[in-house]
This record gives sequence, C-alpha cells and structure tokens, in this order.
Amino acid sequence: MRRHKQMTRGLATGQRSRLPAAADAPPDTGWFGVVDPAEHYRISVELARHISWSADQSGAVRTVSARWEDVTGIEIAEALDWGWVDALHPADVGGTLDAWDRALATHTPIGIDYRLRARDGRYRWFRSHASPYRDKAGDLVGWFGTLEDIEDRKHAETALLASEERFRLAAQAASIGIWDYDVARKQLTWSDEFRTMLGFGSEVPADPATALALVIPEDRPLLQRLLDSIPEGSAAARFDVTLRIKRADDGAIRWIQTAGWRVKAASDRIERVLVTVHDVTRSITAEQRIRWAAEHDPLTGLANRATFSRLLEEAIERQQDGKGDVLTLALFDVDHLKEINDAMGHDIGDRLLCTVAGRLRAALGEKALVARLGGDEFAAIIETSAAESVHARVGSALTSLREPLVTDVMTIDCQATAGAARFPADGRNAYELLKSADIALYAGKVGARGAISHFQPEMRAGLQRRASMLSVARMIARDDLIVPFYQPKVRLTDGTLSGFEALLRWRHDSLGIQGPDTITAAFDDLGVASALGDRMLEKVCLDLARWRDAGATLVPVAINLSSAEFRSGDLFERVMTQLRRHELPTALIELEVTETVFIGRGNEQVGDTLALFHRAGVSIALDDFGTGYASLKHLRDFPVDVIKIDRSFVADLSDRHDGAAIVDAMLGLAQRLGIVVVAEGVETEEQAAYLRDRHCPLAQGYLFGRPMPAGQAVMLLDGGATIPAG
Repeated sequence: MRRHKQMTRGLATGQRSRLPAAADAPPDTGWFGVVDPAEHYRISVELARHISWSADQSGAVRTVSARWEDVTGIEIAEALDWGWVDALHPADVGGTLDAWDRALATHTPIGIDYRLRARDGRYRWFRSHASPYRDKAGDLVGWFGTLEDIEDRKHAETALLASEERFRLAAQAASIGIWDYDVARKQLTWSDEFRTMLGFGSEVPADPATALALVIPEDRPLLQRLLDSIPEGSAAARFDVTLRIKRADDGAIRWIQTAGWRVKAASDRIERVLVTVHDVTRSITAEQRIRWAAEHDPLTGLANRATFSRLLEEAIERQQDGKGDVLTLALFDVDHLKEINDAMGHDIGDRLLCTVAGRLRAALGEKALVARLGGDEFAAIIETSAAESVHARVGSALTSLREPLVTDVMTIDCQATAGAARFPADGRNAYELLKSADIALYAGKVGARGAISHFQPEMRAGLQRRASMLSVARMIARDDLIVPFYQPKVRLTDGTLSGFEALLRWRHDSLGIQGPDTITAAFDDLGVASALGDRMLEKVCLDLARWRDAGATLVPVAINLSSAEFRSGDLFERVMTQLRRHELPTALIELEVTETVFIGRGNEQVGDTLALFHRAGVSIALDDFGTGYASLKHLRDFPVDVIKIDRSFVADLSDRHDGAAIVDAMLGLAQRLGIVVVAEGVETEEQAAYLRDRHCPLAQGYLFGRPMPAGQAVMLLDGGATIPAG
C-alpha cells in the first residue's frame, strides 16, 4: 500500500461519527419539543441521502456517517484513516489520491468523481466534495466533506455523449454542418462540414461576426436576431432560419437552412445552443424553377394568365386601400399571327411572339407588369401617377412593335392592336376591367388596327350588336335559312344576259327576307363565315342543278367570298366538292373577292388558293375595283379574270368629269391586260350609253334588274333573252 495506509489511525476501531455533546448548552425548543443539539445533528446526518465525513489536517478520515456502511457494506472502522481507499475502483485510485495530495498541499477545496464498490459488489459513481476548515487564526484544523451518489447522472452523461457522437456521425454522413455554442463558457465550435459550407479552412476562428459577414445583406437581420436572442432565457427552445450566404472562397451564393435548439438549465437560463446547418441550394433552386414554371409562360418568359389574374387583383386592392397610383389595364393582340403560323411555320410565329414580349417589356418599363394571356394576346398592368401618360407609353410600345422582325430567311412585318381600360371608371373589379379592355381591343381591331383604343361606354353596345349578329348568323347556317337572290349581269352591246351575281339573303319568320347587313359581323369570323359560305354555295349549286334539269340554258353565277373564308385552309376543296356533288362544270362559278383578302400577312396562301381555282377553270373577279389599296399590284400578282368597277365611279359619270376619267382609265387598262370589265350600279340609260360608247362589255344594276329569287331568275334563262332596261 501507498504511504497513506501506513498512517496511524487516530480513532478507535468501530467508533461512530458524532460530535462531542455540549452538556451545558441550553435546550433547543422546536416542532419536536426539546431536542439535544448534538442528537439533532446526528439524526440529520444519518437521514441525509449523501455520506458525510471529516478528516484531520493531514487528510486522514476521522468520522464517517452511518450511510457509508449501508451503501458499501464496509464497516465504518475499516473506512477510517485511509481505509476507504480499499473501496475505490482500481482504475480510480491513482487519480483520486493525486487530487487529494494537491488539495492538501494548497489547502483548496476539492471535487472529484470516482467509483466505490457497493454492497452488492458492483461499483457506483460518487461525487466527492471536501472543503478545508480553519480556526479563528486561519490555521487548517481539518476537512469536512460529502459523498454524493451520481450513478444515474453518469449514465445520463454517457448516454448523452453516445447520442451526440451518433448525431455527429449522422450529420457528417448527411453533409450537415454543426454550430455548437456553450453559453456558460462562451465557446463556439464549428464542424468541418459547416466550415466547408462557409468556404473557410480550419485556421479561421469560429466567430459569429465572421459568419454574419457572409450573409446576404437582405437576410442578415434573420441571423442577427438569432444571435441576439441566445443570452435571453425567454427565447423559444426551437428555431428555424433559411438564408443566403456568399461563400468566402469562391463567392458563390448558397442557400442554407438552419434548425436549432436552445438547451436550458434548471434556472431557465440557456446554457447551450446547438444548430444544424444544411445547404439547400439545390432543392430551393428546383423549387424556384417549379414555381417559376407555374407562374410564367414557357415561350416568352412573361407572367402567365393565372399570375396575371392574381397580380391584377392585388393591384386593385392597392387602389382600394389608397396605396396605388392610377391603374390602367391594356390588352394587346398581335395581328395576323395565325396567317404567319400557317404560311411560315410555328417556329417563325413563336419567334415573333418572343419579339413582341421583349419589345413590350422594354417599352412599358419595369413598373408595368406584362403578361401573355395565351395565343396572340398580351396584357399589361400599368400603375402611373399621370393617367394621360398611359396613352403615350402604350403608343410607344405599339410603335416599337411595328419594327420588322428580320430573320435569317425573311423579314416579317410586326404589328399589334391595343385596348385599354381604367380602374375604377371602366370596371370596379378584375372581371369588369378585363371585359372593358377586351371591348376596347375589339373596337380597335375593327376600326383602329395598330393603335390603342380606350374604352368608351358606347363600345359595349357595338360589342353586343356584334354578338347578336354572330348568334343570328349561326342560327341561319344551322337552320338552313339562306335564300340566294340573283342580280343579272348583261352585255351592253345587245342587252342579253351574261350571268348572275348571287347575293346572300335569309328568311326571318316574321320579318320576311333580310339582307346581309343584318349579320355583317359574321363575315369577319372564321367559323361563322365558312359555315355561311358553305350554305350559300350549296344553295346556288342546287339552283343551278334544278335549272339545268328543267332544260334552261345556264349562265355563270358569281359568288362573293369573305377574307375570313380564305383563312380556313380548305376553301378550294369545299368549293370543288360542291361542284362535283351536283355535277356542275367549274366554268359556271365565278368567285368574287375584294382587295381586303390581299392585304396583310398570309397573302401567299390567298394567292395559292386563287391559283388553284384559276387552273381548275373557276373565274376570279376583283370586286370594288379602284376603291382599295394597290389595285394595280394585285392585277399583276394574282390570277384576276374580271374586274368590277365600283358603283361610286359609275355614279360620277353623269355629274363629275374626274369620275369619267377614272372609268376611262380602268377600261383602257383592262383592255390592254385582256381582263373582262363589269360596271356595277348602273341605274340610268345615260350611264349605260356612256359605258357602251367606251366599249365596256358588261354591266349590272337596277337599270337591268334588281336582285331576285331563283324562281324569277330562271325565267331569264331562255337561251339569251334580252333584258329590258329599267
């Protein structure tokens, strides 16, 4: 044994721990009556859960409480002096005695953990505390100490260490960084994974200010609030923060997500803060891409219809709260996009849409929200302090759109029409505002293409009339109410019948026969115009077939085609199918078109369709000649067989010399080009005589006959009967 075992035991073996009785001390009166102070102390010591002991100035144990024997099974006498050392775990003997030597040498308190052999032979952990006791002169006279059973605490600490190690390994495997702050020691520790996220090496000290400096300025308050709350005992135990940092090594912007816990002591003060840090850049980037795709048009990158609707509602709410400027909604419609797609391909059409999107965004500025609602329709939410400036801004945008789009293979004209409505004058909610802007856009497409039209209340009536016309036209086509009327065309040389122009009429149940002026809007609608055209052609073919079967001599019949019918793409097949079904020769049909079918994009398709008809033997007549745009160019570029001099020029023959000059020029041009001429609107014998003297071959008008139903027209088919004038 070491030197301590050789020391003299000062007390008799088996002596119980008790203080000398104070015989002359006054009795203590309390709840339990009169109790001897010495006995009171003895009872208190024996009832305590810890083991009390005392030692002399050399460290030799002189007294031990009775609980020692209860816990260890060793008699108290065996524990005195240095006998207690025999109960120590062999691995703890050296460290324990060395700690005692230092305490005895320095006369300082000691606290040490070691294991003692218990009554059942197993070792348990105890915490030993001892403090020096001095007399009034300050000289050391002994030591007083306690032994506290800490077996449960040690098990908890061991489990905690094991749990923390497992947590550290799991975090390392999952590439999760750890920020560990010991509040009591004011010691901050960063894991290697966290340093890698920040772009720091191991030499950089773990300092909150260093980490805070890497946080993007907009997100810095999030981390600062967390750092400021650490010393506060009232802070929540759990916290989550997601923020952006700029890595120290490469400057890359990364998203990091923190999840932390504040561990509190029994005093409710925070003693530790443990934070896990995860780089979530990839998942947030993916989430942002998904959100972006859900809110934007994939072709142009503009906001889509759903996002536009939400932002319009928010803009209106700002107006209602008095926080917004003047709010204007503008709708844009790209002219002739379908024709471009059909003639040049959807890739060119898509490129045009992207160009429109870019130009609108640049012209309207960052404060305007530009969206693509679908197809060829765009929208802009414009908030401005000056209402009058909206017209200029939208006008500037439309001007920028007119710049041709130059591609590798061709140059494409670009144009859009706009309609605008203001809140709240033109609508008190999103639906009403959109409706008003749409009405203004339609009015602009009808009468002001390429410009901006602001909503006016009277526009609503016009839209309602158009809707009514379309509804009636659909009913006419569906219920087979079309009745062709025929106006004769005559040879001016002898007055004989040369053909008819078939004019659309329809039968109303109560009003009788109605003219096409009641459904004019239908001829601009692709679907309705095609349906009416098919019905009209079918009725004309049926009349021709009946006249033929009745033995009449047939003459060509001219049928009017609207520009909308050419956009269907199958016009040639539809006409030829009707002729074949009724076994009619193509020479009996003449197609009348106005110059509107030639104007704008997609005229290559019109030219190809007319060329097919021409090769098939169907005559092409250019109606209202001289009133349109670039008529002479159309005569050169398209297969025109007949031109019809507009009635306005014929009416001028009697009272205006310039009208006569224009008619003379038209007749001379047609004769040189080998084109047949028909003068429209001939109502007087003087007009007929003038045209006859200028060798105009054909004419039609009230002088020769008004439009008539098929039953009357067939009476003129008698093998070349002369039609009386007037």
